[in-house]
Amino acid sequence: MRIGNDRRQDDFEINVISLIDVLLTLLMFFVLTTTFIQHSRMQVTLPKASAEERDMQAPALTVVVDRDGHFYVGSDEVLGEGVEPLKQAIANVAGDDRERQVTIRADAMTAHQNVVMAMDALGQLGFSKLSIATTPTQEQGKP
Repeated sequence: MRIGNDRRQDDFEINVISLIDVLLTLLMFFVLTTTFIQHSRMQVTLPKASAEERDMQAPALTVVVDRDGHFYVGSDEVLGEGVEPLKQAIANVAGDDRERQVTIRADAMTAHQNVVMAMDALGQLGFSKLSIATTPTQEQGKP
């Protein structure tokens, strides 16, 4: 007969494998959601809309791009394809005034490439005051 406690004392252990899995999952979440570098550092001056009237030396030159990709400088259609006919038409209307304000009015459904082509032509000619015309959206509840 045995006197005393005969039960074997089990070794107590903590299972850390599930804890490591949770920690690694959290680590991966934080690594994937953290931004270490900002890739785009381009400074963009966004257009501002206001009801103020500005003093202008000359009326703004308007370049219109329709949804079919046709260009209009002022009220005259640009004949021909590519940047060169567009540059020629802009130079004819603007003359030597490269400080003149230029407004690009593009249809909402026009290809982005056509707007970029108009901006490229204006940049090659030396225009620096460029704006893109937009229409204001109607707010909810207002007619």
